[in-house]
Amino acid sequence: VANTGFLSLCAHGRVTGLAVEAGAGVSHVTSVCLGQTLRKGTQRLGVAGELLSSHLHRLLLESPNQPSALHALTRKTLSQLKKQCCYVSLDYERDLQDQGCHHPARFQMPDGRWITLGKERFCCPEPLFQPKLLQHSCPGLHQLAWQSLQTVPDHARRDILANIVLSGGSSMFPGFPERMCLGLNLLSQGTGVQIDVLASPERGMAAWVGGSMAASLTSFQRAWLTKGEYQEHGAECVHTKF
Repeated sequence: VANTGFLSLCAHGRVTGLAVEAGAGVSHVTSVCLGQTLRKGTQRLGVAGELLSSHLHRLLLESPNQPSALHALTRKTLSQLKKQCCYVSLDYERDLQDQGCHHPARFQMPDGRWITLGKERFCCPEPLFQPKLLQHSCPGLHQLAWQSLQTVPDHARRDILANIVLSGGSSMFPGFPERMCLGLNLLSQGTGVQIDVLASPERGMAAWVGGSMAASLTSFQRAWLTKGEYQEHGAECVHTKF
């Protein structure tokens, strides 16, 4: 058993850093120091991939596209549409007001019909940074990351600042790393700190890659729970052992 934030750092060859995870069901920010997660530095955001897919569907139903074609969209098709056409804006308010920024993208539906996306392309992932757009009162992912950094002990802060890694499928939107970096640097103005983020092209599967790496370490062998132990003691032994 291991924390996914720690595993995401492992995938980048780190055991100290800040993992910003945007997945399918939930998003997390986790501070890790020498392999140990810092409870105070762990933040959760209820906006992630599945909610963004639903948000995209609502946006499309409000668009000039054919409603009959859109009502039949399956979860799989919405996910494909989101991955192929959507991106994160670096200046959401400006792009929303400037019609010239609504560069259209066309997507072919499974039944052969085509739909066109305009502002929906960048409106879809925006709730990751502005959860209020979906009636969530939680701060955006960049703000949660900054809050997490404030809880880090002074002796570890420099190392963690230098190792901010992104992971999860919802971090794969074009523009996501740049927006995260921009948001963090705006929050750090006046501190003399310049923040960069590490965004591997394989970050969508970072936790799984890190899990494979961690599981191969001899030091990780004590973290196994065998089938026999589970059958003998039941689910309670998970909490006892870990």
